Amino acid sequence: MPEQPQLDTVATAQRTPDNPQPYSELGVADDEYERIRRILGRRPTAAELAIYSVMWSEHCSYKSSKVHLRQFGEKAPHSDALLVGMGENAGVVDVGEGRAVTFKIESHNHPSYVEPHQGAATGVGGIVRDILTMGARPVAVMDALRFGPLDAPDTRRVLPGVVSGISFYGNCLGLPNIGGELGFGAGYAANPLVNALCVGVMRHEDIQLAQAPGPGNKVVLFGATTGPDGIGGASVLASATFDDESHAKRPSVQVGDPFLEKLLIECSLELYRDGLVVGIQDLGAAGVSCATTELAAGGTGGMRIELDRVPLRDSTLTPEEILMSESQERMMAVVEPERLEEFTATCRRWNIQAAVIGEVTDVTPEEAERGGRLVMTWNGETVVDLPPRTASDEGPVYERPYARPPEQDALQADTPDRLARPEDDEELREQVLRVLAAPGVCDPGWVTGQYDSYVRGDTVLSAPHDGGMIRVGEDGDRGIALATDGNGRYTRLDPYAGTQAAFAEAYRNVAATGARPLAVTNCLNFGSPEDPGVMWQFAESTRGLADACRTMGTPVTGGNVSFYNQTGDSAINPSPVIGVLGVIDDVHARLTTAFPPRGDGARVLLLGTSGEELGGSVWAEVVHGHLGGLPPRVDLDAEAALARLLSAAADDRLLATAHDVSDGGLAVALAESAMRGGVGCSVRVEEPFADLFGESGARAVVVVLPEEEESFARLCREHGVPATEIGTIGGSALTVNYPDGGFSIDLDTLRRTHEGTLPAVLDAE
Repeated sequence: MPEQPQLDTVATAQRTPDNPQPYSELGVADDEYERIRRILGRRPTAAELAIYSVMWSEHCSYKSSKVHLRQFGEKAPHSDALLVGMGENAGVVDVGEGRAVTFKIESHNHPSYVEPHQGAATGVGGIVRDILTMGARPVAVMDALRFGPLDAPDTRRVLPGVVSGISFYGNCLGLPNIGGELGFGAGYAANPLVNALCVGVMRHEDIQLAQAPGPGNKVVLFGATTGPDGIGGASVLASATFDDESHAKRPSVQVGDPFLEKLLIECSLELYRDGLVVGIQDLGAAGVSCATTELAAGGTGGMRIELDRVPLRDSTLTPEEILMSESQERMMAVVEPERLEEFTATCRRWNIQAAVIGEVTDVTPEEAERGGRLVMTWNGETVVDLPPRTASDEGPVYERPYARPPEQDALQADTPDRLARPEDDEELREQVLRVLAAPGVCDPGWVTGQYDSYVRGDTVLSAPHDGGMIRVGEDGDRGIALATDGNGRYTRLDPYAGTQAAFAEAYRNVAATGARPLAVTNCLNFGSPEDPGVMWQFAESTRGLADACRTMGTPVTGGNVSFYNQTGDSAINPSPVIGVLGVIDDVHARLTTAFPPRGDGARVLLLGTSGEELGGSVWAEVVHGHLGGLPPRVDLDAEAALARLLSAAADDRLLATAHDVSDGGLAVALAESAMRGGVGCSVRVEEPFADLFGESGARAVVVVLPEEEESFARLCREHGVPATEIGTIGGSALTVNYPDGGFSIDLDTLRRTHEGTLPAVLDAE
């Protein structure tokens, strides 16, 4: 038999201070390694080095982003609705009637490129456990996806795998997928973005926190056994730039079991209901390392763990491998000794394995001053003795240099004004169809059709409407609405304004359902933080979002930063994805994007002010392959007024349809509403090119109920929102008239064009 490696204990580390350690291979920089030695007063053991390497990784510590993320707290608007803010696993918002909602979005980008199905599946599983950890029942998921060009060979490998992973995990859990986004672009060819959102519902009194109070309380690991899959998974894969060796990292991708997670959800909720848990943490990125250090740091600061009591499915795992493993479907709880038997009995009833692996300890004032004390043993030998706060809360914080890229001015100066415009009616019509068929605009049904959107029976709205909506209680009609939005073209042109535009669109999409926007989560996807140009993009983006949230009164409740989304020197366009949550008192008042099928003669109104804003537009990209100029101007006051108007109109039952105007402009909004309702419309515009393709913000298309036209006009005046009648509902075509001509496209042609793009490529594959 091969000789077993000698156990690296604390005593061994003290005797052998100069033993070389592979810290750089674990992503630890030279100065970080020296800092670890100063904290410990010696070299770290192999197990301690494993803890610091994953906890100080970019993915877990936010070491390059913290200085900018602080704005979300410093500029946070006051909100009576915010019950739990940033710092916990997910934010919690009061939605009335004693109920609270928790929601969060996170990335699983790099694992989803290496192993698309499992990477995406475990991304869903991880965000669901974050919501579960807060004490809530997960009730719905969403996803925001970005891929390379649709016809690229790698996209045809990655996209189907990602979609199958999301649908497999979510469908097996019985969670409806109620919306999200699907985008394409050359920069995402080797760096897909897989951002998963989950929302959960609870009573106020059900909130759980990641803490380990009470010396003598037991630390229980329950759920799946620990194996070698995912060792250093998200923490390693998400903290380094991709290269040609990326596919060799497949063993670092976690493997998910949604059926076990379903049992874990029901078991955990029963444990919460019966008051058997005093602290809880899921095991996601960094596994046992993260759960123990964060629980200890959030409680007394002391904890003792026996690693040899961790249930394994591979008996050869070393202590450091156990600490770095990111095996899925695991939770860690702090349980009072007198309730331990009840806890384990509940786990047995749900066929969930549970093992006591340690206990909470008290700390001396001196130990508390140093950051607490976390001790771990292996067969009686001490392999970890460190202050947990130094790993969880006091990691390195970098003020990375940042500078506006020298090419930014030239990019903004290259406006779309120079691009050739359609010369006649037929060319204008043809370009409308080209924009409608664009991969980022076309019908996403090939993807969303694989998701179960109505399981659980509480779904009110789902894709392809502007936002998803679910009922939040069985004893009433209150609901919540969610939308995610991001536009990498806009943020490439101006990260500050582009991020505000993404926020504004998500805010507008929630309002277009009739809900009142309340709070924000975000997933900030960028290239390498070691590139000053990327860090400038990130700094401007976070500043833009913080300023917008302060203006609109919507606090950021939490989120995720994903750096190193690049291959070699080629980074993705900066891609902040913004999620907005809103509440509606009665889901029966919800608005849809579909024209009313029996609404012949009903008036179509365009709300807001239009301009010739084509920088970063779909038209410029699709027709000319152009990116340049400035993104549409963001008017937050106008966005707030429009949102208040739409919510009030929904409450008063004045509208039959509401659809925001965004990607592709008015042409796309009208075509989508016509196709979804199965009825055409006839509209008149004054400047056909700019009016159809311009992407000015703070706009929506609405259809007013005939008997409510006067009431709605009065409401528009009260809220200061311009409303222009542009046409009527009826017929079986989209007809556009203007001073010098016009064109018409029948609904069948619209549908074939809009619905045919994805199947033509992906079904053939």
